[in-house]
Amino acid sequence: MEKFRSYGASIVAVLLVAISSCNTATEKSNSGYTNTLSFSPGEESKISEALLSLKDSSVVELKAGNYKFDNLSIAQLKHIMLKGEGPDKTILDFSSQTQGGEGIRVTDVTGFNIEDIKLQNAKGDLIKVTKSRDVVFRNVHAVWDKSDSSSGGYALYPVMCKNVLLENCYVQGSSDAGIYVGQTDSAVVRNCKGFRNVAGCEIENTTNAEVYGNEFWGNCAGFLVFDLPTLSKRGGHVKAHDNNIHDNNERNFAKAGSFGTTWGVGNAAPGSGVIILAASDIELYNNQIVNNNSGAILLASGLVTDDSALNKINDNYFPISKNIFIHDNTLQMGDAFPAPALEHHMGKMLVGIEQALNMMDTTRKNKRIPLILYDGISTNIITGGQSANPDSLCIKQTGDNVFVNADMLHIQDQKNWKPNIVIDPFVCK
Repeated sequence: MEKFRSYGASIVAVLLVAISSCNTATEKSNSGYTNTLSFSPGEESKISEALLSLKDSSVVELKAGNYKFDNLSIAQLKHIMLKGEGPDKTILDFSSQTQGGEGIRVTDVTGFNIEDIKLQNAKGDLIKVTKSRDVVFRNVHAVWDKSDSSSGGYALYPVMCKNVLLENCYVQGSSDAGIYVGQTDSAVVRNCKGFRNVAGCEIENTTNAEVYGNEFWGNCAGFLVFDLPTLSKRGGHVKAHDNNIHDNNERNFAKAGSFGTTWGVGNAAPGSGVIILAASDIELYNNQIVNNNSGAILLASGLVTDDSALNKINDNYFPISKNIFIHDNTLQMGDAFPAPALEHHMGKMLVGIEQALNMMDTTRKNKRIPLILYDGISTNIITGGQSANPDSLCIKQTGDNVFVNADMLHIQDQKNWKPNIVIDPFVCK
């Protein structure tokens, strides 16, 4: 916005031409929006310019067809809608992007809606919405044609927002998370699909989130709930229910740097259904979590990936998960680890846990790693306490081979490492 103002009268003249060439109307009856601007393919430069001069309460309609953009920006506005004619009809392609970290960047907008559009092949994230509130992504497809480390990190990326809704969206090809909700207060992700991403969906350092009715499949990992250090807020109070999280067994193709960092998504083992990392007040229920063949649910503290995590405790971060309620999910796994897990550092650790359990207890007869893996690292490490379940892990799941306490605090010390399948202290009372 400041850049636009600095150009002065010359830019104003250009914008007057641009706006006069499109259909501009005052329609207070148009879903509460005052201004409607309508464009067709071939008018990309006019669209880019018009977005810089948008007024509050505007709809930008993009007619059916393919559009080629470098990047787009919307900032410091209220009540804005970017609308296509359907994700199979209105396609915004960013494959020729030469600058900017995102295909579309939205900053400091109150009441931003994007719907019925397909976004594809940006060099960075496809759409990032930051420091905004009352944000809606509806029927947006955000994809990269290739699912590899050349893809951008996030397809749909609201961060540091308040009141976010993502519904009926489809994400594919992200080298981090297809749907990523970060450092946000109040978010709903429903009836979305994520396929061929490193992670289908991630809720990170976000409070009061509900994730339901979604399908995440064909990813490296299906669904992540993480809290990480050094961010602006602590997460928690996340519910995930009635999701279909299945067949997430693909290789981890996160960017190379992610594998070398403490917190990168490169740490997600291929074959992970749900991973809860250093997150508290989480309820996971009524989900189908099937054929994620390294683990249905993995619950870990920050110390699993960062042995200095205890030194990072502050008001916005606590490395040990508390108040985790896992109940009434359908959990199943296949007969063997997926091949990509055998080449992944975390995958190899999970293989080692399975082998150790079967060596320690020959009556297991070469069973798979249990469906729910808990790293066993509790606040006893801080308090010096001896409680069997000091952090209120509550599990209500029926069946055989449900749970393992992996005792990861001692996994490098073979003499003292004692993984076990004793679930009793963690069964809901």
